[in-house]
Amino acid sequence: MMPQATLSHALFDYDEGVKSVCGFWEAYIVKNGKPLAIYLDKFSTYRMNLPAARENADTLTQFGRAMRELHIEIIHANTPQAKGRVERLFQALQDRLIKELRLNNISDIETANQFLTKKFIPAFNAKFAVESRVKANRHRPLTQREINNLSAILCRQEERTVRSDFTISYLTHWYQLTAEQLITICKKDKVIVEERRDGTIRIRLRGKYLNWKVLPTRPPPVSKQPLWILPAGQRPIYKPPANHPWRLQMHASALQAQLTHHRTF
Repeated sequence: MMPQATLSHALFDYDEGVKSVCGFWEAYIVKNGKPLAIYLDKFSTYRMNLPAARENADTLTQFGRAMRELHIEIIHANTPQAKGRVERLFQALQDRLIKELRLNNISDIETANQFLTKKFIPAFNAKFAVESRVKANRHRPLTQREINNLSAILCRQEERTVRSDFTISYLTHWYQLTAEQLITICKKDKVIVEERRDGTIRIRLRGKYLNWKVLPTRPPPVSKQPLWILPAGQRPIYKPPANHPWRLQMHASALQAQLTHHRTF
């Protein structure tokens, strides 16, 4: 990341997928705040490149959805030349950084990231950073809601539908929603499955996280299930059976009233 003419943040990772990119930006935003906009290429993590997706402005990647939630604009560069300063920085890093890693006998990602953060970036900026004419800092602080939900925003999210047996499927797993919940769950409710970067799963409905358990196999089809799961502490309205004393007493009272009515005529 290079705001103005300073190398602000850099990170080695195994790929440029959703987890890696979201982890990078979470660290950057916590440290510096939210930028007004990010200038990116058209890699598939950042943009849906299918023709049908390009025609629909609301078709977003996971990263695009996260940036929209954080109110950060994404600007896509049409050519590498459009990101001239960034490309020149990459050339310098590919030359100098590789040599520095070799000189320090660094060959694993964890050690490389420590060296990058503690030694290389400060030394690089001390030698090559150019002070910007504009002193204003365009980064914005996170709101309290964004701070509380940053890990939920910067993760993979998928919508799923609650089945008749109150299960949902995600990837190759089946999840059973348990009876103890904070809110009412109905069949065909749309829930959000969050796959956090640490691999944990959260299931969210109307802003509340649901209780669930993993099923070993796909549940068999069932013919009859309740229409909803009530929140913990709430009980459904009790309807007594036909042979319940209350119903028998009411039936006897109704018969007595009918007999009395007929006698008056």
